[in-house]
Amino acid sequence: MIPWLAVQQLLDSALPIGGFSHSFGLETAVQEGRIRNMLELEKYLGTMILQSWSTADAMVVKAVYETADGQDWKRLWHVERLVHLQRIGSETRSGVEKMGRRLLQLAVVIHPAIDWSPLQKAHESGECLATHPLVHGFICLRLGLSLEQAVQGYLYTCIVTGTGSALRLLSVGQTECQALITRLSPVIGQGWEIARELRPEDAYGNVPVSELYAARHETLYSRLFMS
Repeated sequence: MIPWLAVQQLLDSALPIGGFSHSFGLETAVQEGRIRNMLELEKYLGTMILQSWSTADAMVVKAVYETADGQDWKRLWHVERLVHLQRIGSETRSGVEKMGRRLLQLAVVIHPAIDWSPLQKAHESGECLATHPLVHGFICLRLGLSLEQAVQGYLYTCIVTGTGSALRLLSVGQTECQALITRLSPVIGQGWEIARELRPEDAYGNVPVSELYAARHETLYSRLFMS
């Protein structure tokens, strides 16, 4: 498949990996009145890019690129768990694992010529969790993308997931969400600049309120999303 088209497929919001079922705490923020409009959503997603997704999740993507060629799998699985265990909400941890597993299953089917065995065997043996950022990074590497493209692509998918949730949680339309994605594109570039300077083992998250939203989600009286 043409590489750049394969990437478009990977970043498509319609990719059937279950992202539409998860808000990762955004539903809690809306129900509690913390996010009421597109301006507040933009600030929230921008903060997540710069202080969570680029400093934590992107480190797993980066670890793939730093370890896969040398097959330093032990280090890669360590970084994945280091990042994953920082997620406080059990629903969030479960959601990131489910999306990753589904993405891996999909990749095996649509790209059968690529060798996925290192990831498949490690997941089957329990060495890795096959979380979403890990599988995303692995796919991008196998498709020949640069690390910069892989990280920026992952940050983009996070934004798309967030705006997709907003469509069902706020009184907003498709056009407003697409405009928001465009406005946040420069922030993705800033997120990459942050990720570029960090070591994967230095991964951290600095948006505690999002973790609280995620943890409180399971106690909401009514819920549209699984997380």
